[in-house]
Amino acid sequence: MTKGNLLAAAAALCVTVPVLAQTGVPLIPREKLFGNPSQVAGRLSPDGKWLSWIAPRDGVLNVYVAPAANPKAAKPMTNERQRPIRAYFWSPDSKQILYINDKGGDENFLLYGVDVASGEQRALTPFEKTRVQIVGISSDVKDRILVGVNNRDPKWHDVHSLDLKTGKLTPVMTNTGYAGFLSDRQLNLRIATKTRADGGKDFYRISDGKIEAEPFEQVAFEDSQTTNPAGFTADGKTLYWVDSRGRDTAALVAQDVASGKKAVVAESAKADIGGAMANPKTGRVEAYGVNYLKNEWVPIGNAVKADLDFLKSTLKGEIGVASRTDADDKWIVAVDPVTAPSTTYLYDRKSKALTKLYTSRPELEGAPLAAMHPVEIKSRDGLTMVSYLTLPPGSDANGDGRPEKPVPMVLDVHGGPWGRDSYGFNPNAQWLANRGYAVLAVNFRASTGFGKKFTSAGNLQWGTTMQDDLFDAVDWAVAGGVTTPEKVAIMGGSYGGYATLAGLAFTPDKFACGVDIVGPSNLNTLLKAIPPYWESIKAQMYKRMGDPTTPEGQALLKERSPLYKADQIKRPLLIGQGANDPRVNVAESEQIVDAMKAKGIPVTYIVFPDEGHGFARPVNNIAFNAVTENFLAKCLGGRAEPIGTALKGSTAQVPHGAEFAPGLSEALALK
Repeated sequence: MTKGNLLAAAAALCVTVPVLAQTGVPLIPREKLFGNPSQVAGRLSPDGKWLSWIAPRDGVLNVYVAPAANPKAAKPMTNERQRPIRAYFWSPDSKQILYINDKGGDENFLLYGVDVASGEQRALTPFEKTRVQIVGISSDVKDRILVGVNNRDPKWHDVHSLDLKTGKLTPVMTNTGYAGFLSDRQLNLRIATKTRADGGKDFYRISDGKIEAEPFEQVAFEDSQTTNPAGFTADGKTLYWVDSRGRDTAALVAQDVASGKKAVVAESAKADIGGAMANPKTGRVEAYGVNYLKNEWVPIGNAVKADLDFLKSTLKGEIGVASRTDADDKWIVAVDPVTAPSTTYLYDRKSKALTKLYTSRPELEGAPLAAMHPVEIKSRDGLTMVSYLTLPPGSDANGDGRPEKPVPMVLDVHGGPWGRDSYGFNPNAQWLANRGYAVLAVNFRASTGFGKKFTSAGNLQWGTTMQDDLFDAVDWAVAGGVTTPEKVAIMGGSYGGYATLAGLAFTPDKFACGVDIVGPSNLNTLLKAIPPYWESIKAQMYKRMGDPTTPEGQALLKERSPLYKADQIKRPLLIGQGANDPRVNVAESEQIVDAMKAKGIPVTYIVFPDEGHGFARPVNNIAFNAVTENFLAKCLGGRAEPIGTALKGSTAQVPHGAEFAPGLSEALALK
C-alpha cells in the first residue's frame, strides 16, 4: 500500500458524523478543566493556628500557609519550579510543612521539610534513586516521625526515626523482607507484614524492637487485597482491622490486643468499608465510609453524629472531612456538587458555623457541567458492575439519565486494575461530555471496593472476561439508547490503556478508535520491568495476572498481550507515554508502535520526556488532551477546540504518526 493510499484508508476508518444535542452549549476551554486549580488540599495545622493549601506559584503548584485567623495573609512556603506538589502534610508540632516530590515522574519520591517561621527548606531524605515511605506520624509524639527509606536495598524500606528539628535519621529497623510496618501512637513498631509465596500475608508482632518468629495473624491470598491492620487506639489496647476473612466485603473490626478477641464495628453487604474518621485524641473510630454507588458517612455513636447531620443538611454534594485539629474543635470540610466546582470550608464544631475558604476552580462556576448518573450494569455471567454515566449537556432534557437520541460514546476505563471509579466531579468526564460524548466509566471485575469475590473474579482474566465486562457495558449502553455500536471509542490510562490496546487488537471491529495512555502492550516485559520496591507484591501480581517465571505463565501472558496481535488493529489509535514511567516502561509503547509501523498500520505516538506514569504537569496534560479531542472529533464527530498553540510550552514529542491526528502537524510547527 502506498503512503497516499495508507492515509486515505486511515481517514476512511474515522468518518465524521454530525454533532448531536449540543446547540447553544458553550465549549469549556481545556485550560479551565486541566489547568492549575486556584486552591486545593486545604489543611489545618494540628494546633489550629495555621491554614494551608496547594496553589500555583509562577505556574507551578506549591504549598501556601496563612494564619487561621487571616487566610488572606497567605504566603508561599515552597518554591518548586517544574514538578507540581501533589501531596503534603503538617509536622505534628505544627512548625513545618512536609511534602514529597519526585523528578520527572520517576517516582523516586523524597521527603522535604519547610520551617513555617523562617521559610528554610531541607531535603529530609537526601538520597539518589530512593523512595521514601511514611511509616508513622503521631499527635502524641511531636518532635519526630518514622520513615522508610530504600537507600540500602532498593527492594526494601528500612525504618528510621526522623528528628524533625535536626533532620537526623536514626535507624530503627533493618528490613529483611517485610512488605511494611505499623506503629502505635508512641511510634513504637508493633506489627510487621510479610507476603508469602502463595500470595497471602503473615502479620508478626514486634516486641522491644524484635520481630517475633511466628505470625499472630495470617491472611489467605483471596483476602490479601481486602485485609489489613488499620491502626491502634491511643492507649494501644485496640487494633483496628479492615477485614474480609470469613466474609465477602471487608468489615471494620476491632481487636482487643491483650485477648485477641475481635468484634465487628461496621459492615456493608454491598461494599467494603472504605474509610474511617478517628478521634484525634483517642484514636477511636467515630464514623466510617461505605462507597457503593456513592460514598456515605455513617456515625458510630454520637461523637460526630450531630456534625455529620449538620454538614449533610447544609452542604449539597459529596462531603469529605480533610483535616481535624488536635483539639478537634475545627475541621476542614470539602463539598463536591459534581455539577459545580468543589468548595472548601472551615467548620467550627462548637458554633456549628461554616466559613468558606475557597472554591477550587472558580472559573468553572456557571459552566455547563454535566450530571453523573450511577448505574448498575449486569455482566453476562451475572456480576453487578457499579458504573457511572455522564451525558452531553442538552442531550437529556428530562434528566432521567438517558439521552433523547443516541450520542457518540467514550468508554473511559480506569487504571489498576485494582482500583475503582467513584461518584464525583471528574474533569475527564466533564470534558468529554462537553465535547458531545456520553462517557461511561465501568467498575469491571478485578475492581476493588465491592468485596473480594468481585476482585478475585478478575484473576488471570486480563484480556478475557475483564474485557468482556467492558463489552457488556457497551452493549448495555446501546440497548438503552445511549449510543450506537459504530460510535463508541475506548480510552484509558495504565490498565485502561491496556484495555484500549486489547480492545483494538483482540476485537478489531468493536470500537471506532482508541486512546491509550501509559498502557502496557506486552505483559511479560511489563512484569519484568516493575520497580524493585514492588518486590513485596510480586507474588500477588503473578497470582492475579500470570506467573512469568513459569512456561505456562509466560504463555498465558503472551496470549493476553496486545503486542502479538498488533497486526490486527485497523481502527485509529493514539498513544501517550511518559519517558520516565517506572511502572509501565516506555518500551511498552515503543514496541507496539514499532510493530504497527512495520505492518504499515497508522498510529500516532506522543511521548513526554519529563513525565512518568501519567502527565502531572498541566501544560503536558493539556497538550495531550488537545490532540485527543481533535482525534476523537474526527473519529466520533464531537466538538473540539483547535490544538492551536496548546503544545507550546509542553515537552511533547511525536516520534511517529503526526499526520494521522488532525491538526497535530500544524501544532508541532507552531511549537
